[in-house]
Amino acid sequence: MTIQAINVRNQFKGKVKAIIEGSVVSEVDVETPAGIVTSVITTRSVKDLGLTIGSEVVALVKATEVSIAKL
Repeated sequence: MTIQAINVRNQFKGKVKAIIEGSVVSEVDVETPAGIVTSVITTRSVKDLGLTIGSEVVALVKATEVSIAKL
């Protein structure tokens, strides 16, 4: 799947700096030029996205939600 367009305007490209994995949810720290963005996502999503330290991602911020798309 390739993202061709998205309506979320607040996007921060970066690399995964840290993953604190829990049994249900995990914290993912993304290092961006604007600073560290932390997202709390399901541990299943971390595994499904294949996120590891150094993965290139985009943090998508809308209201109080931060989503991550792997590049």
